[in-house]
Amino acid sequence: MTKDNHRQQFPALTNKAYFNYGGQGPLPEPALEAIYEAYKRVQLGGPFSAEVGAWVVQEAMLTRRAIASELTVPPETIALTEDVTVGCNIALWGIDWKAGDHLLLSDCEHHGIVASVMELQRRFNIEVSICPLAATLNEGDPVAVIADSLRPNTRLFVISHILWNTGQVLPLAEIVKVCHEPPLTPPCQGGGQEEFSLVQGDGQEDLSLIQGGRQEDLSAKKHKVRVLVDAAQSVGVLPLNLIESGVDFYAFTGHKWWCGPEGLGGLYVSAEALADLHPVFIGWRGIVTDANAKVLGWKSGSQRYEIATSAYPLYAGLRSAIALQHEWGTIEERYAEICRLSKYLWERLSELPDVECLRKSAPEAGLVSFRLTNGMPHKKLVDLLEKQGIMVRTILNPDCVRACVHYFTTEAEIDKLVGAIANQLV
Repeated sequence: MTKDNHRQQFPALTNKAYFNYGGQGPLPEPALEAIYEAYKRVQLGGPFSAEVGAWVVQEAMLTRRAIASELTVPPETIALTEDVTVGCNIALWGIDWKAGDHLLLSDCEHHGIVASVMELQRRFNIEVSICPLAATLNEGDPVAVIADSLRPNTRLFVISHILWNTGQVLPLAEIVKVCHEPPLTPPCQGGGQEEFSLVQGDGQEDLSLIQGGRQEDLSAKKHKVRVLVDAAQSVGVLPLNLIESGVDFYAFTGHKWWCGPEGLGGLYVSAEALADLHPVFIGWRGIVTDANAKVLGWKSGSQRYEIATSAYPLYAGLRSAIALQHEWGTIEERYAEICRLSKYLWERLSELPDVECLRKSAPEAGLVSFRLTNGMPHKKLVDLLEKQGIMVRTILNPDCVRACVHYFTTEAEIDKLVGAIANQLV
């Protein structure tokens, strides 16, 4: 399928230059039709009937299989959720935390995840620290930074596969390996970590960052640190094999790079991690009962983390969106095209005198972040571009503008974006 023919199936692309795939992808016409037909089938069959009940079970199974195929994992390892944040919260809250346990996260995580970690710290009196990965965007070794930040009491490391603010692609397999086989030697005191704490003051609880480290028990035994990945920007972009990566938890959504409907995502839980992750949100979809409705236990696999009634017609929409991408090319071909186009955008932006790209080399994914050096507020530029039908967004930390390219972005769209920026900077 040619790119022009492919683009014609996305109604949102007809009247704008769209660069916000990292926020939400446009829904293709076949997915819209699949959702509508599914809703109509539910109504014709009777929303609460045996026929529709059996159909719902089948739809969920087909959707888990479609997702599992994309992630190269068994279907039973996939829990269907609403979005990335729900998936992350299942993993964050399902661990049996004890006071004094340590949770490590990077300084590039989404504020929704940071807020969840803050509440974990408040409730369970766990230790939380932040490792400085933002500084490794152009130089340095993120794996070494992470290894230096692990402690003998670290139980969970929270990281993004592709950093949502800068677009940096992290080496997941290497990160998982160092977390599953952490070094015995603890990090040096004050080794660049930021300790994360809630400080009492005037009846309010505020987040404060305190530089420092602390002495660790040098005799502590090696243990496996679980790894939770926010995969908001990687699913639908990178070729993935989660089994080979060894990752424990991988939370994702269908509405960004897969261009599926909002309100449907998932969580991968490895077979090994499943035994230690307790369900927190609990409902009839995740439990097993006998003939008298007596609760017998959890369903096998990751389905135990599913809760209750959902917008089941979205399942058909997501499968349709994924299938449409395969009509254009393989995931390897799509990823190569994303990288080619993001490099083209990066090169064009680098030619502008008042624009500085955050990356000093070509991006490894579809997120291209840049800042203005002439003093113009980034929000003003974004607002001016939107009035011209060009969609980008601001990022607050670091303060920049982010433009996203997909495999079906065109050079003409990129030229339009760069030309419009140049005109605003004159």
